[in-house]
Amino acid sequence: MTDDPERRAREVDNLRAVYQSLQPGARPSEPRSRVGRGVAAGAVGGGLLFVLGKAKLLGLLAGVFKFKTLATMLLSIGAYAIEWGWAFAAGFVLLIFVHEMGHAVALRREGIPAGAPVFIPFVGAFVAMQGQPRDAGVEARVAMAGPVTGSLAAWLVLGAGLAWPQPLLVALGHAAVLLNLFNLVPVPPLDGGRIAGAFTRTSWVIGYAVGAVALLLTRSPLLLIVLIVGLFTLVRRWRDPVPGYDALPPRQRATIALAYVALVVALLVTLPLHD
Repeated sequence: MTDDPERRAREVDNLRAVYQSLQPGARPSEPRSRVGRGVAAGAVGGGLLFVLGKAKLLGLLAGVFKFKTLATMLLSIGAYAIEWGWAFAAGFVLLIFVHEMGHAVALRREGIPAGAPVFIPFVGAFVAMQGQPRDAGVEARVAMAGPVTGSLAAWLVLGAGLAWPQPLLVALGHAAVLLNLFNLVPVPPLDGGRIAGAFTRTSWVIGYAVGAVALLLTRSPLLLIVLIVGLFTLVRRWRDPVPGYDALPPRQRATIALAYVALVVALLVTLPLHD
Protein backbone atom coordinates (compact mmCIF):
# COMPACT_ATOMS: atom_id res chain seq x y z
CA MET A 1 0.00 0.00 0.00
CA THR A 2 1.46 3.37 -0.97
CA ASP A 3 1.79 6.15 1.55
CA ASP A 4 0.31 9.49 0.46
CA PRO A 5 2.13 12.25 2.44
CA GLU A 6 -0.55 14.85 1.64
CA ARG A 7 -3.34 12.57 2.84
CA ARG A 8 -1.41 11.72 6.01
CA ALA A 9 -0.87 15.44 6.68
CA ARG A 10 -4.59 16.12 6.29
CA GLU A 11 -5.40 13.29 8.71
CA VAL A 12 -2.98 14.65 11.30
CA ASP A 13 -4.45 18.15 10.94
CA ASN A 14 -7.95 16.75 11.42
CA LEU A 15 -6.87 14.86 14.53
CA ARG A 16 -5.21 17.93 15.99
CA ALA A 17 -8.38 19.96 15.44
CA VAL A 18 -10.49 17.29 17.13
CA TYR A 19 -8.27 17.10 20.21
CA GLN A 20 -7.91 20.86 20.51
CA SER A 21 -11.70 21.15 20.55
CA LEU A 22 -11.75 18.92 23.64
CA GLN A 23 -9.46 21.21 25.61
CA PRO A 24 -10.85 23.72 28.16
CA GLY A 25 -11.68 27.05 26.57
CA ALA A 26 -12.10 25.61 23.12
CA ARG A 27 -14.77 27.32 21.02
CA PRO A 28 -17.64 25.41 19.51
CA SER A 29 -16.78 24.31 16.00
CA GLU A 30 -18.25 25.82 12.87
CA PRO A 31 -21.19 24.07 11.17
CA ARG A 32 -20.10 20.54 10.49
CA SER A 33 -20.15 18.47 7.34
CA ARG A 34 -22.67 15.71 6.71
CA VAL A 35 -20.13 13.19 7.99
CA GLY A 36 -19.61 15.27 11.12
CA ARG A 37 -23.35 15.36 11.79
CA GLY A 38 -23.42 11.61 11.35
CA VAL A 39 -20.66 11.25 13.92
CA ALA A 40 -22.63 13.34 16.42
CA ALA A 41 -25.79 11.34 15.81
CA GLY A 42 -23.83 8.13 16.19
CA ALA A 43 -22.39 9.40 19.45
CA VAL A 44 -25.85 10.13 20.85
CA GLY A 45 -27.28 6.76 19.88
CA GLY A 46 -24.10 4.96 20.73
CA GLY A 47 -23.93 6.76 24.06
CA LEU A 48 -27.29 5.34 25.02
CA LEU A 49 -26.10 1.88 24.04
CA PHE A 50 -22.92 2.42 26.07
CA VAL A 51 -24.89 3.29 29.20
CA LEU A 52 -27.21 0.34 28.70
CA GLY A 53 -24.14 -1.84 28.27
CA LYS A 54 -22.76 -0.68 31.61
CA ALA A 55 -26.10 -1.63 33.12
CA LYS A 56 -25.68 -5.09 31.49
CA LEU A 57 -28.78 -4.70 29.28
CA LEU A 58 -26.67 -4.53 26.14
CA GLY A 59 -24.72 -7.52 27.41
CA LEU A 60 -27.95 -9.51 27.26
CA LEU A 61 -28.60 -8.30 23.72
CA ALA A 62 -25.06 -9.19 22.74
CA GLY A 63 -25.67 -12.75 23.85
CA VAL A 64 -28.95 -12.92 21.94
CA PHE A 65 -27.64 -11.54 18.68
CA LYS A 66 -24.25 -13.29 18.92
CA PHE A 67 -22.13 -10.17 18.43
CA LYS A 68 -18.48 -11.06 18.03
CA THR A 69 -15.55 -9.02 19.25
CA LEU A 70 -13.79 -9.15 15.90
CA ALA A 71 -16.90 -8.12 13.95
CA THR A 72 -17.62 -5.13 16.18
CA MET A 73 -13.94 -4.16 16.15
CA LEU A 74 -13.97 -4.11 12.35
CA LEU A 75 -17.20 -2.13 12.37
CA SER A 76 -15.67 0.45 14.70
CA ILE A 77 -12.50 0.67 12.63
CA GLY A 78 -14.56 1.31 9.51
CA ALA A 79 -16.62 4.00 11.25
CA TYR A 80 -13.57 5.79 12.69
CA ALA A 81 -11.73 5.53 9.37
CA ILE A 82 -14.39 7.66 7.66
CA GLU A 83 -13.47 10.55 9.92
CA TRP A 84 -9.78 10.00 10.80
CA GLY A 85 -8.26 7.50 8.36
CA TRP A 86 -7.52 3.77 8.58
CA ALA A 87 -4.21 3.97 10.42
CA PHE A 88 -5.60 6.02 13.30
CA ALA A 89 -8.83 3.98 13.38
CA ALA A 90 -7.04 0.64 13.71
CA GLY A 91 -4.66 1.93 16.39
CA PHE A 92 -7.43 3.59 18.39
CA VAL A 93 -9.61 0.47 18.41
CA LEU A 94 -6.63 -1.64 19.54
CA LEU A 95 -6.01 0.77 22.43
CA ILE A 96 -9.67 0.49 23.45
CA PHE A 97 -9.29 -3.29 23.25
CA VAL A 98 -6.36 -3.17 25.70
CA HIS A 99 -8.49 -1.13 28.12
CA GLU A 100 -11.38 -3.61 27.94
CA MET A 101 -9.10 -6.62 28.29
CA GLY A 102 -7.91 -5.12 31.56
CA HIS A 103 -11.50 -5.37 32.80
CA ALA A 104 -11.91 -8.88 31.37
CA VAL A 105 -8.76 -10.22 33.04
CA ALA A 106 -9.71 -8.65 36.37
CA LEU A 107 -13.20 -10.18 36.18
CA ARG A 108 -11.75 -13.63 35.56
CA ARG A 109 -9.29 -13.22 38.46
CA GLU A 110 -12.17 -12.27 40.76
CA GLY A 111 -14.14 -15.31 39.64
CA ILE A 112 -16.84 -13.30 37.87
CA PRO A 113 -17.93 -14.72 34.49
CA ALA A 114 -17.63 -12.17 31.69
CA GLY A 115 -18.39 -11.96 28.01
CA ALA A 116 -15.97 -10.93 25.27
CA PRO A 117 -15.50 -7.20 24.56
CA VAL A 118 -18.15 -5.66 22.32
CA PHE A 119 -17.33 -2.43 20.47
CA ILE A 120 -19.64 0.52 19.76
CA PRO A 121 -18.50 3.04 17.12
CA PHE A 122 -17.79 6.56 18.45
CA VAL A 123 -18.38 5.40 22.03
CA GLY A 124 -15.88 2.69 22.94
CA ALA A 125 -16.53 -0.84 24.13
CA PHE A 126 -17.74 -2.83 27.10
CA VAL A 127 -17.32 -6.22 28.73
CA ALA A 128 -20.61 -7.63 30.01
CA MET A 129 -20.46 -9.00 33.56
CA GLN A 130 -22.37 -12.26 33.91
CA GLY A 131 -22.21 -12.15 37.69
CA GLN A 132 -22.12 -9.67 40.57
CA PRO A 133 -19.05 -8.48 42.53
CA ARG A 134 -19.22 -9.63 46.14
CA ASP A 135 -18.48 -6.14 47.47
CA ALA A 136 -17.53 -2.59 46.49
CA GLY A 137 -13.82 -3.44 46.76
CA VAL A 138 -14.06 -6.10 44.07
CA GLU A 139 -16.10 -3.75 41.89
CA ALA A 140 -13.44 -1.04 42.31
CA ARG A 141 -10.58 -3.39 41.40
CA VAL A 142 -12.37 -4.56 38.26
CA ALA A 143 -13.16 -0.95 37.30
CA MET A 144 -9.59 0.19 37.96
CA ALA A 145 -8.04 -2.56 35.84
CA GLY A 146 -9.31 -1.07 32.57
CA PRO A 147 -7.91 2.45 33.02
CA VAL A 148 -4.63 1.07 34.40
CA THR A 149 -3.93 -1.18 31.42
CA GLY A 150 -5.36 1.39 29.02
CA SER A 151 -3.19 4.16 30.46
CA LEU A 152 -0.03 2.03 30.29
CA ALA A 153 -0.74 1.34 26.61
CA ALA A 154 -1.48 5.02 25.99
CA TRP A 155 1.79 6.14 27.59
CA LEU A 156 3.76 3.54 25.64
CA VAL A 157 2.33 4.71 22.32
CA LEU A 158 2.64 8.39 23.25
CA GLY A 159 6.25 7.93 24.38
CA ALA A 160 7.14 6.12 21.16
CA GLY A 161 5.54 8.86 19.10
CA LEU A 162 7.46 11.59 20.90
CA ALA A 163 10.76 9.69 20.80
CA TRP A 164 10.85 8.89 17.08
CA PRO A 165 8.91 11.30 16.35
CA GLN A 166 5.68 10.02 14.75
CA PRO A 167 2.65 12.40 14.72
CA LEU A 168 0.22 9.51 14.24
CA LEU A 169 1.50 7.70 17.36
CA VAL A 170 1.40 10.94 19.33
CA ALA A 171 -2.22 11.50 18.26
CA LEU A 172 -3.14 7.93 19.20
CA GLY A 173 -1.42 8.13 22.57
CA HIS A 174 -3.05 11.45 23.38
CA ALA A 175 -6.49 10.16 22.36
CA ALA A 176 -6.05 7.14 24.65
CA VAL A 177 -4.97 9.37 27.55
CA LEU A 178 -8.14 11.43 27.07
CA LEU A 179 -10.26 8.30 26.85
CA ASN A 180 -8.92 6.83 30.09
CA LEU A 181 -9.14 10.16 31.87
CA PHE A 182 -12.77 10.54 30.79
CA ASN A 183 -13.50 7.06 32.11
CA LEU A 184 -12.13 8.07 35.51
CA VAL A 185 -14.64 10.90 36.07
CA PRO A 186 -16.26 9.76 39.36
CA VAL A 187 -19.78 9.41 37.96
CA PRO A 188 -21.57 6.08 37.53
CA PRO A 189 -21.67 4.18 35.24
CA LEU A 190 -18.13 5.25 34.25
CA ASP A 191 -15.18 3.37 35.73
CA GLY A 192 -14.38 6.33 37.97
CA GLY A 193 -17.83 6.22 39.54
CA ARG A 194 -17.47 2.54 40.33
CA ILE A 195 -14.04 3.10 41.84
CA ALA A 196 -14.94 6.19 43.86
CA GLY A 197 -18.01 4.52 45.33
CA ALA A 198 -15.71 2.16 47.21
CA PHE A 199 -14.00 4.87 49.28
CA THR A 200 -16.54 7.71 49.51
CA ARG A 201 -19.86 8.52 47.93
CA THR A 202 -19.09 12.21 48.43
CA SER A 203 -16.85 11.89 45.38
CA TRP A 204 -19.96 11.34 43.27
CA VAL A 205 -21.08 14.88 44.10
CA ILE A 206 -17.64 16.17 43.10
CA GLY A 207 -17.82 14.03 39.98
CA TYR A 208 -21.09 15.59 38.92
CA ALA A 209 -19.64 19.06 39.42
CA VAL A 210 -16.65 18.11 37.24
CA GLY A 211 -18.95 16.47 34.71
CA ALA A 212 -21.18 19.56 34.52
CA VAL A 213 -18.18 21.81 33.84
CA ALA A 214 -16.85 19.39 31.22
CA LEU A 215 -20.28 19.29 29.60
CA LEU A 216 -20.35 23.08 29.30
CA LEU A 217 -16.87 23.09 27.75
CA THR A 218 -17.20 20.15 25.36
CA ARG A 219 -20.98 20.01 24.77
CA SER A 220 -20.56 16.25 24.48
CA PRO A 221 -23.86 14.39 23.93
CA LEU A 222 -22.25 11.23 25.32
CA LEU A 223 -21.31 12.98 28.55
CA LEU A 224 -24.85 14.35 28.88
CA ILE A 225 -26.29 10.84 28.58
CA VAL A 226 -23.80 9.50 31.13
CA LEU A 227 -24.72 12.22 33.65
CA ILE A 228 -28.45 11.65 33.23
CA VAL A 229 -28.33 7.86 33.50
CA GLY A 230 -25.80 8.11 36.32
CA LEU A 231 -28.42 9.89 38.41
CA PHE A 232 -30.71 6.88 38.18
CA THR A 233 -27.82 4.62 39.20
CA LEU A 234 -27.07 6.76 42.26
CA VAL A 235 -30.72 6.90 43.34
CA ARG A 236 -31.00 3.12 43.07
CA ARG A 237 -27.86 2.51 45.11
CA TRP A 238 -28.95 4.94 47.83
CA ARG A 239 -32.53 3.69 48.02
CA ASP A 240 -31.82 -0.05 47.69
CA PRO A 241 -28.37 -0.72 49.17
CA VAL A 242 -27.05 -4.29 49.24
CA PRO A 243 -26.37 -5.25 52.88
CA GLY A 244 -22.64 -5.28 53.60
CA TYR A 245 -21.69 -4.38 50.02
CA ASP A 246 -20.04 -1.08 50.99
CA ALA A 247 -18.67 -2.21 54.36
CA LEU A 248 -14.95 -2.08 53.52
CA PRO A 249 -12.10 -1.75 56.05
CA PRO A 250 -10.66 1.79 56.29
CA ARG A 251 -7.27 0.61 55.02
CA GLN A 252 -8.82 -0.88 51.89
CA ARG A 253 -10.77 2.32 51.26
CA ALA A 254 -7.59 4.38 51.63
CA THR A 255 -5.66 2.10 49.24
CA ILE A 256 -8.35 2.37 46.56
CA ALA A 257 -8.50 6.15 46.99
CA LEU A 258 -4.72 6.57 46.69
CA ALA A 259 -4.54 4.35 43.60
CA TYR A 260 -7.38 6.28 41.98
CA VAL A 261 -5.89 9.71 42.71
CA ALA A 262 -2.43 8.59 41.57
CA LEU A 263 -3.76 7.38 38.22
CA VAL A 264 -5.78 10.55 37.63
CA VAL A 265 -2.77 12.76 38.45
CA ALA A 266 -0.49 10.70 36.20
CA LEU A 267 -2.90 11.08 33.28
CA LEU A 268 -3.28 14.81 33.87
CA VAL A 269 0.51 15.24 33.93
CA THR A 270 0.92 13.45 30.58
CA LEU A 271 -2.09 15.12 28.95
CA PRO A 272 -0.12 18.17 27.63
CA LEU A 273 2.54 15.96 25.97
CA HIS A 274 0.75 15.80 22.62
CA ASP A 275 2.38 18.91 21.10
